[in-house]
Order: sequence, then C-alpha cells, then structure tokens
Amino acid sequence: MAKYVAAVDQGTTSTRCIIFDRKGRIVGVDQKEHEQIYPKPGWVEHDPMEIWERTQEVIRGAIANGGIDPKDIAAVGVTNQRETTVVWNRHTGEPYYNAIVWQDTRTDKICDALAADGGQDRFRPKTGLPLATYFSGPKIMWLLENVPGLREAAEKGDAIFGNIDTWLIWNLTGGPDGGAHVTDVSNASRTMLMNLETLDWDDEILSIMGIPRAMLPRIVPSSDPNTWGTTKKDGPFGAEIPVCGDLGDQQAALVGQACFDVGEAKNTYGTGCFLLLNTGTRPVQSQYGLLTTLAYKFGDAPAVYALEGSIAITGALVQWLRDNLQFFEKSAQVEECARSVPDNGGIYFVPAFSGLFAPYWRSDARGVIVGLTRYINKGHICRAALEATAYQTRDVFEAMVKDSGVQLKALKVDGGMVYNELLMQFQADMLNVPVVRPVVAETTSLGAAYAAGLAVGFWKDLDDLRANWQEDKRWEPQMDEATRERLYRGWLKAVERTFGWVE
Repeated sequence: MAKYVAAVDQGTTSTRCIIFDRKGRIVGVDQKEHEQIYPKPGWVEHDPMEIWERTQEVIRGAIANGGIDPKDIAAVGVTNQRETTVVWNRHTGEPYYNAIVWQDTRTDKICDALAADGGQDRFRPKTGLPLATYFSGPKIMWLLENVPGLREAAEKGDAIFGNIDTWLIWNLTGGPDGGAHVTDVSNASRTMLMNLETLDWDDEILSIMGIPRAMLPRIVPSSDPNTWGTTKKDGPFGAEIPVCGDLGDQQAALVGQACFDVGEAKNTYGTGCFLLLNTGTRPVQSQYGLLTTLAYKFGDAPAVYALEGSIAITGALVQWLRDNLQFFEKSAQVEECARSVPDNGGIYFVPAFSGLFAPYWRSDARGVIVGLTRYINKGHICRAALEATAYQTRDVFEAMVKDSGVQLKALKVDGGMVYNELLMQFQADMLNVPVVRPVVAETTSLGAAYAAGLAVGFWKDLDDLRANWQEDKRWEPQMDEATRERLYRGWLKAVERTFGWVE
C-alpha cells in the first residue's frame, strides 16, 4: 500500500520537491534556485529548460534525502508560479523564447491598447480580472507579435502554450512522446482567457487577442481521478506514478491551509503576497480592486471560487536589500537589522517595482522611499521594508471585507516570511486580528499533494485534510487604535506618491 504523495512546487525563484506522508508531514525534500533574467528594465524572464532541469534534480534529491522507494509514492501533484508564460514546440519540446514571468511589465502597451475599447475592466465580467501586465493572455500576444515564425507555428498547431504547471506536467508525462497538454481551472483562470462560468476558453476573448485556440491546453479539474498520465520509468521519479493534481501556488496554499469553508482566508508571504478568501461555488465580482479567481475543483464536485488580493513585491523586497544593496548576506538577517531600531524613523518604503497590484492596479507606479532624513540608517530601511508587507496586506484585507461582507476573525499565514516574528506581530497589529501559523508552513506544496492524493483515494475526503491542520503559533494584536490608524494613514500617503511615475 502506498505511503506517500509527492508535490513538485515550481516557484518564482526556486523549485522544490516535497514528499508527504498521510498526516501531511514532510518525509523528503530538496530545493534549488534558478536564474532570474532581466534583459531590460521591467522585463523578467526564466529559462524553461533550466526550470525543467532543476525540477528533475529536486525530484531525485527529495527521493534520495527521504530514503524513499518511488513505488511507495501514490500520486504526483504540481503547483507553480502562476501567469508565467511558456510557448514551445510540441514535437521537439524546445521553447521558442524564455518564459515571461508574472512580474514582467513589457505588455503595458498591449494592455493599454486592449483597454482603449472598454476600459481596464473590459474582460472582468467574464474572467474576474482587470487588464494588467500580470496575466498570461497579453504575454502570449507579445510572443506571437515578436518571435519570428511563432504565429505560423501556432496556427499550424506546432507551437503550444502553458503556464509553468502545463510545461512541467507535459514533460513529466512524456514530453514530445505523448505528454499531457493540460492545465487546471485555477491556473486557467489566471490567463485572462477562461470564462469563469463555463470553465472553458472564451472564443470572443481569443479572437480579440488573436490567440489560436490550438495553442491552449485542455482545462481539467485541480484534483482529477482521470489521471492525465504517469511519470516515466526513465524519468526523475524512476517509476510510473499517476500525475493527477494541479493548482496555482496561491490556490494550493488555500487547500494546504484547509480553507474549505466559505469565509476562510489565508495569506502567503513569498516573492509576492497573496491573500485568498473562499467565496464558495459562485464567483463574487469585486468592486474594490480584487481578483475573482478559481480556488479549486475536485473531481466532479462543483468548482469553488475565491477573491484574491495579489501583491507583487514582499519577500522580493528583502531579496533586493540583500542582493542589490548588500545590506546582509542571508534574507533571514533582515529581522535582526530591523530590530536594531525601535521604529521606522518616520519613513515608508512602497516597493512598486513592477507597478502596484491589488487593490490599485497601477502599472504607472514605481517604488519610493519617503520621509527620509539624516537620522535614517540601514535598520530603518529594513524595518520599513518589512512593514511594507503588512501595510500592503492591510490594503487587500480592507478591500476583501468590503467585497465579501465577511469580517475575518483571524488570518492563516504561510510562506517563507512567517518565521519573521517582527513582521508577524506587526501584521496582527495592522489588521487588528490574530495571525495564525500552522505546524506545516509549506502549505503550497501540501495543497498540491492533497489534490493529487484525493484523486487516487490516498486521502478519503476534506475531513481527512482538515484533521491534518494544526496550529503552531498565534500573534494577537497589541497596538492601540490611534497608533495603528496614524501609521496606516502615512502609508496611504506614501502609496499616492508612487502614482504616475512612468509616463
């Protein structure tokens, strides 16, 4: 009888494979970073072949590190950085161009042109998304317009598109030799090409964007008993294992946090920050700058929707302090640096490096540090950088309460930054609700494992998954109301200073 489920977690800066047991505990793990490619200001790319190489390496590493027999793995789930766009040749497996990353802003002119007829919310009623450089559809348009010969190849059916989940599943299940060309509803909902009601590609939007339907993967449930294929004996798993779970990383974290009831929410602190609220089996259209997205679909059960607040730069700001300014050697040292001062010294750091995402959606914004005086030192900048994550989360949190009418009683948190105690306390203070970290904070990988495990009966039902969730630590609000509101007013003033920088 199978003992484990494997999750491949392909993120913005690194790839992980984590193998879980039935209780959701980690039994094997490996992780490797990949190169960030910046050809021009605002452009961000990854090498899809490097990502596939890293994926194979970490799969082998996790199996070796856990001392695991691949025959004991019941199923494989995939989770991924969403919106990052790859187009490759279905016969050779060669990408036509680097992957264009979700943070990339090169499609701003394309988005402006699309918005000229119908405005920024032109496609929102169908897709739940505003026109923004974030999403895959405009990235595909850019590739079709700028890569020689690609449009002809796409119209012939030779060139196929996928977000990173599709790219990895295709390769894991055989690649040019019969690999499955699929994506789940959660990833499809991030392309700006899928209709939220039909859960299928929207022909009208495809026609407006000039994207051949033949390029697109088949849309499948996030957890699918009709497995899409198996890994290959000569592949990185070294055995034939069903591949049957697929979730975009933020939806995977929602599943990993067992947020299966309407009104349950989680926030993931990674490269960016993503707050998701389960809204049940009907899409809720946002009036306050949030995204309406697919949370998950398990087998034949109805699809579940979510409201999402997407923040582009949180953990990436700490990396920027580390790599570009060389404030410290390891990201974890930001907390020590921030604790060297009692407060932010009156400064705010708005990291609009790729414009502002939710709830503002301003691609014309760029990063600012405001309130600088001679008193300010490295510690204040580090503290302001951490506080920016909490302030941005509050922006989204307020919009979510207005849109949903649900007053959140606590916030479940996960991701790398949740071990930063200073940040977590400030987050509780800013939201004025408890912030709760689970025992297994790798909830993105866990959610992908859950999706795959449910498909093959490794876990029986959602109650099995709820039973695995355990609280590790809770932060209660400690700040008085007057201080909280004074600090937040300063933040809102700083955000306004970022608007209209790019003309």
